Amino acid sequence: MELISGYMRDEKSRHMLNALTRKTFGFDFEGWVTNGYFEGDYIPYSLVENGVMISNVSANKMRFTQNGAIKNYIQLGTVMTDESYRKQGLAAKLMQHVIKEYEDKCDGIYLFGNLSAVGFYRKMGFVIANQYRYFVKEEFCNSGKTGEPFIPVSEMGEDIKQKYRGLVRRSCPHSAFEQINKFGLQMFYTSGMDSVYYSSDLDCFIVKEQDGDTVLSSVLCKEKACLAEVIKRIDVRNRLWLGFVPLGEDEALCDCLLYDGADDYRLFYRGSELESIERDKLYFPDLSHA
Repeated sequence: MELISGYMRDEKSRHMLNALTRKTFGFDFEGWVTNGYFEGDYIPYSLVENGVMISNVSANKMRFTQNGAIKNYIQLGTVMTDESYRKQGLAAKLMQHVIKEYEDKCDGIYLFGNLSAVGFYRKMGFVIANQYRYFVKEEFCNSGKTGEPFIPVSEMGEDIKQKYRGLVRRSCPHSAFEQINKFGLQMFYTSGMDSVYYSSDLDCFIVKEQDGDTVLSSVLCKEKACLAEVIKRIDVRNRLWLGFVPLGEDEALCDCLLYDGADDYRLFYRGSELESIERDKLYFPDLSHA
């Protein structure tokens, strides 16, 4: 059994990882890497036996501006073991290795774990934390529509899509808890452009989903756009949730609710710096989840 790491640009090793992620989660990384969205912040640690990848834990280097300060965290993700090799402690072995590698080199380590794995992560020394989800007050969602509405980028030309990719790298911040190195993860979620929209008079992109409620996951502009002006150009269905923490100047438009991850996950962390997530009513951006 061999431990390999940092191999995402090596086709043979990456294809082994792809095979395990397809089998476990139903996706792979091939297009993400070959289309140029991987930039080195995703680092898999994998066990290989007889030419087959059998277990993996990945470290994601996450850089945030958090209420004006720079924080460097490690997010663990793609935790998986082939079903034929489970209950042998392989994921625990990899996680211990990754924790030892990074714990003294970052401000904290966190992950979003399945509800079924709560006991496992607690045994690994992680603590559960709550977050706070923000939503726009109803009166601001129904204050009248003005300006050019947001239209789907998927129906537009390559030039506007390239402009979006550029702003993922260089947008003016729109959140009090903003991922700085977000290009790789945001493009993992939005490379197909299905959820990306553009308003010409604001010269602004948004990432938006509608499934019962409306979720505004990202706002991207060269110059900061007032959240109220963005809202006026969105057709809101039911409640408008934000997939990020608003800036202080936009807080009056919003309320927030304690969020434990509901039926989807629990947030686990190691390191006292990450106590600030619950204390300061923060929320890891939707598009930063690895």
